[in-house]
Amino acid sequence: MNEKKVYLKSNVVLEPLIDRWYAWSHLVSPATAALNIIGRHIPLMESYISAPDIHAQAVKNPKMLGGPFMDLGGVRVEEVDELRKNTLQKRELLIQFANAVKELDRLLLLEAQGFGLEKLYKKIPDLLKGYVELYYDRNNNPGFRFFESLLYQSEYYDKSTQSISLWITSNDHRPFCLSTPRLNNINVVHLNLPFEHEGIDELAKMKRIPQTLEYVKTILGISKSQETLFEAFFTEIAPLNYKEYKGEKIRMRYFGHACILIETKDVSILVDPLISYYGYQSEVDRFSFEDLPDIIDYVLITHNHQDHILFETLLPLRHKIKNVIVPSSASGKLEDPDIKLMFNVLGFKNVISLSEMETIRFYDVSIVGLPFIGEHSDLNILTKSCFLVEISGFKLMFLADSRIVESTLYKHIHKSIGDVDVMFLGMECDGAPLTWLYGPLMSKKITRDQDGSRRLAGSNCQEGMSLVDIFHPKEIYVYAMGQEPWIEFISSVRYTDESNPIVQSNALVKLCKEKGLIAERLYGEKELLYQRQRI
Repeated sequence: MNEKKVYLKSNVVLEPLIDRWYAWSHLVSPATAALNIIGRHIPLMESYISAPDIHAQAVKNPKMLGGPFMDLGGVRVEEVDELRKNTLQKRELLIQFANAVKELDRLLLLEAQGFGLEKLYKKIPDLLKGYVELYYDRNNNPGFRFFESLLYQSEYYDKSTQSISLWITSNDHRPFCLSTPRLNNINVVHLNLPFEHEGIDELAKMKRIPQTLEYVKTILGISKSQETLFEAFFTEIAPLNYKEYKGEKIRMRYFGHACILIETKDVSILVDPLISYYGYQSEVDRFSFEDLPDIIDYVLITHNHQDHILFETLLPLRHKIKNVIVPSSASGKLEDPDIKLMFNVLGFKNVISLSEMETIRFYDVSIVGLPFIGEHSDLNILTKSCFLVEISGFKLMFLADSRIVESTLYKHIHKSIGDVDVMFLGMECDGAPLTWLYGPLMSKKITRDQDGSRRLAGSNCQEGMSLVDIFHPKEIYVYAMGQEPWIEFISSVRYTDESNPIVQSNALVKLCKEKGLIAERLYGEKELLYQRQRI
């Protein structure tokens, strides 16, 4: 038996999949997964099978970036058809569940006319009985909520659809995550493992702690046919030693998009983890997994979009993470899955839900949940939170993709938290339309004009400056723009100098500098040290 210990290469990608599609949160929660199967995956596969050449041409057009087109070059039609057939067969129950949701929507629209709902419980589709509660809002509009925790314990949550693909990357290009399934590839090892599997943690540890190949092959269940390729993912060469930060100041590191690491000698806090791989030539400087500490005390999650909850980053970090802080919500609404419940199901420990204006304190640190408005296409999404991180009196505010449609809200917040030292604000102010992300969950079609008016958009210059005038930060950084090349397959963003988000963020940076403030739109990597106000 070979007892030689090896390391996992730094540029091995661990890509989580569900039904062979890139895994994101709406594919984990059973209700949203069901609607995405019938409203996104099956129509996409059927479209590609009927007209692969149209898809091949569309993905070459930059204007179509992020659209409903498979990036498979117009070939592999038989494999897509096979995936479609497998989906229809294996996910038959969840497809029936999705159709039952549509049926319940129709039932409430036709028969819930403001009178008591008790009699309608008998008409709820059998597949949904015991999993939903009917209600009216204050304007007599009917609706229903799921007992989501029961759905995870039912046959509707099928862990056997979860899997992991392992492969070596040499660049940042990948097909857009929402529109192209991951088919078999000779350079990819595909493992049928649920995301909670301990083998994922053991494999991820090997980026810094060597282990024998026999050990990791056994725990992951590597077959004989997979051994040769799998063994190529490892090396005897040790990675560079990670230098733990032991300074007296507060260190901020920008990892790209909305991912910020805040460190002191006592604590590490990672916001919206989305980490680039390393080990290949690139024109863009970047921090990577190798630049993360061995222990991450707190991970902060701002909201439930695929560029802010990235399992490809989170699963390999799970063994490092002591606590996860998520927005508090248990609404049970189809469009608003419970993040805490999801993280618990996926094997994360110490998941803490934080309500608006609620505070967690430890050492000389406090984390405050702040209201988050906008960016969700005017849906009643509760699972979203901005954060104030205060360390020894120094305040950093993370506003993610908030669109400041009502600045008076932040005047109220200012009365509670006061001025801040550093502000991070997302300014992707065009945003995709409502149906780009939430379309599969909607039973009633909306007009094109309505769809275009309801955007997944962050703040523009005027809205951002209203925050500067309220909180008086000394530094303001525009982030969460999806610009970095390793984000494109998730964000589908490709800006030019004339793009509105660039124009608006340039204007904000210019105005801030004219006020004597430090301002910058972040890109690639950035490191800053801040003096504590009290030690």
